[in-house]
Amino acid sequence: MRHSSALTPRALLKGALYFLPLLFFALFYFYPTAAVLRLGLVQEGELNLRAIRETLISTRFARVLWFTLWQATLSTALTLLVAFPGAYVLARYRFPGKSIARALATLPFVLPTVVVATAFTALIGPRGIINNWLVDLFALSSPPIRLSQTVWIILLAHVFYNYSVALRILGGFWATLPPSLTQAAQVLGASPLRTFREVTLPLLRPALTAAAVLIFIYTFTSFGVIVILGGPRFATLEVEIYRQTWNLFNIPAAAALSLWQILFTFVLMAFYTRTQHNMARPLLPRSLRAAEQPVTTRRARLFVAANSLLMLVLIGAPLLALIARSFSGTGGPTLAFYRQLFRNERGSVFFVPPAEAIANSLGFAVAATLLAVSLGLISAQLLTRVERSVGRRPTPAATLAARLLDPLLMLPLATSAVTLGLGYLIGFSRPPFAWRSSLLLVPVAHALVAIPFVLRSTLPALRSVSPSLREAAAVMGADSWRVWRAVDWPLIRGALLVGAVFAFTISMGEFGATVFIARPETPTMPVAIFRFLGQPGATNYGQALAMSVLLMLVCAAGFLAIERFRAGDEGEL
Repeated sequence: MRHSSALTPRALLKGALYFLPLLFFALFYFYPTAAVLRLGLVQEGELNLRAIRETLISTRFARVLWFTLWQATLSTALTLLVAFPGAYVLARYRFPGKSIARALATLPFVLPTVVVATAFTALIGPRGIINNWLVDLFALSSPPIRLSQTVWIILLAHVFYNYSVALRILGGFWATLPPSLTQAAQVLGASPLRTFREVTLPLLRPALTAAAVLIFIYTFTSFGVIVILGGPRFATLEVEIYRQTWNLFNIPAAAALSLWQILFTFVLMAFYTRTQHNMARPLLPRSLRAAEQPVTTRRARLFVAANSLLMLVLIGAPLLALIARSFSGTGGPTLAFYRQLFRNERGSVFFVPPAEAIANSLGFAVAATLLAVSLGLISAQLLTRVERSVGRRPTPAATLAARLLDPLLMLPLATSAVTLGLGYLIGFSRPPFAWRSSLLLVPVAHALVAIPFVLRSTLPALRSVSPSLREAAAVMGADSWRVWRAVDWPLIRGALLVGAVFAFTISMGEFGATVFIARPETPTMPVAIFRFLGQPGATNYGQALAMSVLLMLVCAAGFLAIERFRAGDEGEL
């Protein structure tokens, strides 16, 4: 009787739902990635490892790998150093404008590279606001700040990008630590420094490790920042894959480099997901803002003010410079660039009405969000179910599945956009999957990138649901569906909302995959910005600035929605 109950229609439907994300990843991630690797590593029907061996002995590969490693390490250390005090402020203090500050801090992470590059150029470029001000103030003959195409602007941009990652992981975890732990240490006579070193820091170590690994992965796979701001002198593995693919058309070398990158990032992702699993804590239905305290003392006011100023300078200055330059013409403040977005005075074939680009981006983002949230939630449920089964009966198969499934679902986050774009072009250009011209590939590609964010937002909340709550509901006669609806859903819906807004804003700003697969007549906002930047003239540059500001405002509105509707600090990365 027990055996037959396992094959009820509800059980079969649940099994089919759990299979959906695996099928999606197999078709839209592993299949196109395998198409690239097959093109590069299989010749005349036989496996050829010559390209892999050549990359191992190549001096250029060694230089590229060394630069990729050390810049990622330094970028990670600088980001954690800068973000650590801000994480404490957002976790422990309650002050006016905190939601706006959190949204501002998160905004750079979802802005496309072209927008960030434009913002930094507008701030500290040769004709940027700061250089123009210094030239006028001191009557200089040339700009005094020359950071363009140097490693310093790369590091600065990486800190700008990843500050929000460290802030949310550290701040979200810090907020779950009860202040009574540090208060007890101080009552026993420990100094603030000793309390931090012996109590707070050990408790924060899982969050620090998770933030460090995730930031390292992002900077290790950096592409747009290196290409646009670093110039031809610098190359990461990602940039070298692009160079071998599109400049030299050396597909075997690009495939070999992609394989090395995937293997390396898979190991890092496995370590990261294991670390985040250790961050899970039993969660009861209460607000996590209980640890916050008002800013009352002079020392606290100075500390909060100093970190707010740092956040404003680091994040606000480039974005404010972008806005200011979008309203600046030769004769002073102007709306000309915004008006020209709606005109095609030169009859250019590249003209894109902003309303059309915005509509395309919104349509793709809505479809990608629905897909990413649905598959991300199912994936999170599948992972927690596998982990619970390992806890009850640790069979070798279940243990292996629990260790591999989570990092496998995170792989799109760390895979080369060039590899994925090329894979879509190759894999979906002929039967049985001749979908190259389909508009559906754009939201599918966006959802593939967004699912890891939904998973990372939802999974900690699911892991943290207290088992006693489920057991109490089951004892009272609730079936599995009612237990999920009455216990799990109220505790995870805020986290799922965070993942949904992350998915929406990431889709709005996605550029790397879109530029490969989007139709010329249906460009998104990032593609339109890239087109403007690719054409000479001050007018096209001004239109790129104006379109960048519109995209930035859409993303900012999304993150303000996170702060408005979520409950507590659930759903951090």
